[in-house]
Amino acid sequence: MTTFTPSQVVERTGFSLDTLRYYEREGLIGPIERTAGGRRTYRQEHLDWLGLVKCLRDTGMPIADLKLYTALADDASTLEQRIDLLERHDREVQASIDQLLEQQNHLREKIAWYRGQARGVVADDRGDVRAASTES
Repeated sequence: MTTFTPSQVVERTGFSLDTLRYYEREGLIGPIERTAGGRRTYRQEHLDWLGLVKCLRDTGMPIADLKLYTALADDASTLEQRIDLLERHDREVQASIDQLLEQQNHLREKIAWYRGQARGVVADDRGDVRAASTES
């Protein structure tokens, strides 16, 4: 069985050593075995799990929900609860994406307006071109 040192896990996951220790303390990963010298050793299953944890954290899942999901993942009878939790998170991620897309559109409109100003002309809502004036 292949094992990984904490520094190898950091390299492969992008998490810091402090984050790994925090996740272990919070029960988000484990159990982590230790060598005779007391050093942590991780297995591939830990790296796989940390990949999912990274995805959930990067998409904004709160630690409390991540802890709940982790607890549920240890019990085969909680499949529906895990699905519900992930579907709720997916809806929240989609709402964030939708909001970001709206904000991006607004940003692009402002960029287009400034480009028109830089050229000395702007188009109104009907596409009629006129000389640039003050910002709206």
